[in-house]
Amino acid sequence: MILPTANQEPACTIGKEAIDAAEKHLRDILSLAIQHAPPHAAVVVSDTRCELAVALTEAYRRCLPAATFIDFDAVAPEAVLAAFAALEANDLVILVQSTNFRLEAFRIRVELFKRGLKVIEHPHLSRMPGAQALHYIASLAYDPGYYRGVGYALKARIDKASMGVVDSGGERLMFASRFEPAKLNIGDYSEMNNVGGQFPIGEVFTEAQDLEAVNGRVRIFVFGDTSFRVNRPEQPITLVISRGRVSEVIDSTSDFDQVLANIRADEGEVWLRELGFGMNRAFSRERLVSDIGTYERMCGIHLSLGAKHGVYSKPNIKRTSARYHIDVFAVTEAVYLDDELVYRDGAWQLSGHI
Repeated sequence: MILPTANQEPACTIGKEAIDAAEKHLRDILSLAIQHAPPHAAVVVSDTRCELAVALTEAYRRCLPAATFIDFDAVAPEAVLAAFAALEANDLVILVQSTNFRLEAFRIRVELFKRGLKVIEHPHLSRMPGAQALHYIASLAYDPGYYRGVGYALKARIDKASMGVVDSGGERLMFASRFEPAKLNIGDYSEMNNVGGQFPIGEVFTEAQDLEAVNGRVRIFVFGDTSFRVNRPEQPITLVISRGRVSEVIDSTSDFDQVLANIRADEGEVWLRELGFGMNRAFSRERLVSDIGTYERMCGIHLSLGAKHGVYSKPNIKRTSARYHIDVFAVTEAVYLDDELVYRDGAWQLSGHI
């Protein structure tokens, strides 16, 4: 079962209270995470193709009355590039996109980061209509005590752990390996080269140093399909993992079979790579949004299928031939790092940081 699309979702107008909430969340992001303040300039590039994009733009207008606002569909690409060119290091660019803005060969976020600009990106908003838009707005809430407390505590435990276990309700996936140094997406950019990225945030991720040391079974309740949307089958699908690869699938669907067939056709086998610790409490097994890149922050465990991972290099995987990174979301009853329980009852169980 694919999550409802725009044509299936009940109509839900984004009202004043939701825009007020968006304004509060964005103010916190701007001040606490991005640390944007005068005299630094801001440019907001947005469109009006969906209700959520319009609502977020209005919230940004309230937060940044002195910013330059550009309707992407109302000007030529050269006008957008000219606005970027006028900015100086540590100025801010905000991209509010119903889909994903294209400026020919200009890779927007990459090029802006190269110039030392701060970037907040909200892509694919049209994939989240109706009630999903309200979930998205809720996901923008920035609690630095929670994100930084849990995030750094998780990283410390991941980096020292010699093994891990994901219990997905009767099935266990075993990571009999140390982990790669964990990376953080928690709104703290003090130790990073770039400030900002795609929002919402909330994730710590790693993978096994030895991919072939991953074995067992895991039940997944959502996967990213061939259209990059959340696909929720009627019942969880069980993946059998042998030496880091998918060796068997139980209770599969035609859509998931197609995902696996695509990976095998281009890569020969299906590797399991990323181990993601999602932290965003606005998303859960019950509260979903259709955009897979947004739902990836869901509070729980997600994994990736396919050989591609741009952060970690492995000697037995060639980057040039690795094409797929498909997110799948585990039914997560419990997570252990070494002998420590770190997740249960839908929340991270870290002393002083729940």
